[in-house]
Amino acid sequence: MNGHTPVMLEEVMAVLQPRDDAIYVDGTFGGGGYSEALLSRAQCRVFAIDRDADAIERGAVLARRFGARLTLIHGRFSEMHRLLGAHGVSAADGVALDVGVSSFQLEDDSRGFSFASDAPLDMRMDRSQGKTAAELCNALAESELTELLRKYGEEPRAKQIARAIVAARPIGTARQLAEVIERAAPRRGQKIHPATRSFQALRIAVNDELGELEHGLQAAEQMLKPGGHLAVVSFHSLEDRIVKQFLAQRLGRVPQASRHMPERAAEPALFHTVGKTPVVPTTEEIRRNPRARSAKLRAAERTSVHAPGLAQMGEGQ
Repeated sequence: MNGHTPVMLEEVMAVLQPRDDAIYVDGTFGGGGYSEALLSRAQCRVFAIDRDADAIERGAVLARRFGARLTLIHGRFSEMHRLLGAHGVSAADGVALDVGVSSFQLEDDSRGFSFASDAPLDMRMDRSQGKTAAELCNALAESELTELLRKYGEEPRAKQIARAIVAARPIGTARQLAEVIERAAPRRGQKIHPATRSFQALRIAVNDELGELEHGLQAAEQMLKPGGHLAVVSFHSLEDRIVKQFLAQRLGRVPQASRHMPERAAEPALFHTVGKTPVVPTTEEIRRNPRARSAKLRAAERTSVHAPGLAQMGEGQ
């Protein structure tokens, strides 16, 4: 699809190994890059999920091209078991997650993700529900804003930025917020815009991105068939840490035992590693697509060990 460059496309395809008659879940459809590649390389089926209704609408072009082999679903990837269950599908051969904000969302000024946008400060991936970034900026106490910026943006000047936001209320647009932050925390030789970390923090909070990722990884674990492959592309340390810790636990690794505590037996492995991990983009890809520069791909293959909670997922969500 035009206007979108999927990150580490060939590396993700090498993990998923598209083949005829297989079922794949593209949990973050976005611009449709992974879905299109899967469907073009094998006579497979793809269930593409996105909580952004605009992404599903754009996907109509691919749906016409691939017909019944592509099913577009408006929803959260953390609910993939329920969403696919509604289509009579209970297991998949591969799951791809490209987490975080999409290029389309960043480039659409009306969404409020861009520093230069004069549109309302929204930042919701699903605009039909939840509080906007402006509502958080205008309602949270200074101490709550400080904690949010530190926790989700790893912003070292969180306190002074939070104080400036409170003093400038009401905050209405993305540009206004960016200017408030720039005055409170000048660039001082930084390569990135002073508002980068704060915008990331607000976006993560508005969309519960880290909670969605944690639940999405568990959903993928329950959805994958034995031998099925998981490919997760993350873009900052908070996301990558969650993926790394999830896979370390599922690979059957256990923390080093304390000399004061008895040794713990390793849990049965629910995944095996696939190749060298993490994989990072090539220099050439970063040159062509600067958005890829911070990306990391982690991959794993599902074992035959039962994932607890599968029945409850199907019944209760």
